Amino acid sequence: MNAFTYSYPVKQYFGENAAANYLPAELEKAGRVVMLAYGGGSVKKTGIYDQMISILKAAGKEIVEFSGIMSNPTYRKVQEGAALAKEKKVDFILAVGGGSVSDCCKIVATQARYEQDIWEMEYTDHKIPTEHIPMGVVVTASGTGSEQNNGAVITHEEKKLKAALWGAYADFAILDPAYTLTVPMKQVISGAFDTLSHAMETYFGRPGEVTVSDEISEAVMRNVIRNIREVITDPESLQARSELMWSSAMAENGILKLGKVTDFQGHMIEHQVGAYTDCNHGQGLAVIHPALYRFIYQSDVKKFARFAEEVWKVESAGKTEEETALAGIQALADFIREIGLPTAFAEMGIELDEETRKKIAESTVVTGGCCRKLTAADIEKILEECR
Repeated sequence: MNAFTYSYPVKQYFGENAAANYLPAELEKAGRVVMLAYGGGSVKKTGIYDQMISILKAAGKEIVEFSGIMSNPTYRKVQEGAALAKEKKVDFILAVGGGSVSDCCKIVATQARYEQDIWEMEYTDHKIPTEHIPMGVVVTASGTGSEQNNGAVITHEEKKLKAALWGAYADFAILDPAYTLTVPMKQVISGAFDTLSHAMETYFGRPGEVTVSDEISEAVMRNVIRNIREVITDPESLQARSELMWSSAMAENGILKLGKVTDFQGHMIEHQVGAYTDCNHGQGLAVIHPALYRFIYQSDVKKFARFAEEVWKVESAGKTEEETALAGIQALADFIREIGLPTAFAEMGIELDEETRKKIAESTVVTGGCCRKLTAADIEKILEECR
């Protein structure tokens, strides 16, 4: 197990009515001017917006609204929010929504404290910003775990890059599983698969030998698989939704990553597909993972065989280690089909011609944790398999 230091800044309020029970006390610590940030308006249809407005007004806050945050937040939208925060002298940001809203706000909170362009600061000067407007997150759609960390995935349209930026940690996260009842089932399943992907990509990072973090990860993966099936069977099950929401948090609050160099190669490939297309994140990951794992499994057959046995309950008797590993990857592919996620980009209406595949491959970040370091040519082959 690699050496690590662990400290965690995000306070968690988990359970039904968490916003009503705990948000007022948190707002007492915030300044007078609060930016209420949200997406395309679904929070208004579901009543969550009215609840937030009521709590903010009761707390005596001046409300600045920042709406229209898209599912793949753009750098242009970040700059719009940062300019508004500066203009209105915002003291605190309350992000209400899923991972896209949270991601956008983490960088808005940071850019608003700097004159220098944050993208240039991080990617050209290689400096990580340290000043931020304080913020909190009310999660309405779980899966990304965005509320748990200070990383954000932002699409820079001009540069044709969908990449990570580092911004603010939330002071707190409100996690009410009842809020996810307002989310379309397709989005619930897609988000939950994102959680599974986070756990898998951490699990297959270095070192390859099994660590306590890996054994916790196996439990999280089994939990996600079981509760995706449960929520499909019983969409109203708050128990299943609670489990999926906390598994999402567990996959991104750092616990599974302790002592690991993580492998987020699948995410990096999907991000760049998203830079060139309107690819749904969770669905894109579902398409990519089986193809990616079939391509790399021989570089860590032992770990893939354990994944098959411990997560998918593949019976290894009478099988070679390689056969067991492949059976686990097939079990993953079968599960993706079972829960109604796409198995090819064509099923999503996405066509990647040879030129586009080449551009995506050449601009994809190659991660250090993967058991096999991929080349652009490798990524092109994986993308061709995903068509």
